[in-house]
Amino acid sequence: MTKIAIFSDSHDQVWHLMTALEQARDLGAEVLLHCGDMNAPFIVGLLARHFSGPIHLIFGNNEGDGRLIQTQAAKYPQVTHHGDYAELTLGDRRIAMIHYPDPARRLAQSQQFDLVCYGHDHTRHRETLGQTLLVNPGEILGLKHPPTWGLYDTETHEFTWVEIPTPLQPLFRK
Repeated sequence: MTKIAIFSDSHDQVWHLMTALEQARDLGAEVLLHCGDMNAPFIVGLLARHFSGPIHLIFGNNEGDGRLIQTQAAKYPQVTHHGDYAELTLGDRRIAMIHYPDPARRLAQSQQFDLVCYGHDHTRHRETLGQTLLVNPGEILGLKHPPTWGLYDTETHEFTWVEIPTPLQPLFRK
């Protein structure tokens, strides 16, 4: 396993999400992580039908029906819903996923992980804390910022953002 697609804050933006899934496949992503705020339960099925590799999901703070999201995830053998937090070993890398920035920073500071990824504030972020890479892939939604997702390489420990092409400009800026 080498490349991991990292999504967050899709908020039912199906068009951007479908483009991101196509980009992830084209760039050779073998695993997909979603750091929360998918929103509607139907997004789980959309992810599962359009990405064949393992998919790891966590809750954000804007999920429409958490129980139904977990029920949908259980229908697909390649989808695992971890609840609010996940610790994974992919390749030789220890990875943590949580939706919120502050606990993500504390996890990264613990130096127990190679990669800690989060979402919530819709803002792209990449920082190295010791040996740990702390990343926010940005928002799939494209509301506050241009829509992006992240690609992480477990062999090289490199993270890059992938922009989702769209003719729409962000509606709001900070």
